[in-house]
Amino acid sequence: MTKTFFAAATAVATLAVGLMFASAAMAQGTAVGTWVTEGGQSRIEIFDCDGLVCGTIVWLEEPNEEDGTPKIDDENPDEALKTRPLMGLQMLEGFSASGPTAWGGGTIYDPESGKTYSSTMELGDDNTIEVRGYVLLPIFGRSQTWTRYTP
Repeated sequence: MTKTFFAAATAVATLAVGLMFASAAMAQGTAVGTWVTEGGQSRIEIFDCDGLVCGTIVWLEEPNEEDGTPKIDDENPDEALKTRPLMGLQMLEGFSASGPTAWGGGTIYDPESGKTYSSTMELGDDNTIEVRGYVLLPIFGRSQTWTRYTP
């Protein structure tokens, strides 16, 4: 009975330590969090959405028009969406893991042009992420490096 107890205790301890290291590794390789876009004009909250990765505008350097009204999605080609506010707008959708620190298969919406592009994301390190929007193939696009927001 003593050997069985020690074997079980050793297995549980080994599993606990393994899970602790795995959790730390997953936390370091995650896109989840708030990111400052290149140029610092906005912050995007990246989050899990039903097993995929999505992102929403949570802060704008200039959230209002000159008349004080909230900025809206007036460049959207869909007339029904032209009046939705930019604050809270989901601009990243449908990303799935394509590697330990990379995500693909998603789209990024550019509210300045009203266009949606195919997109990939890849962590440069724990505090930077490269977001690439493109048409057809990634070679036909452009990238931005976003920085993790720390309050």
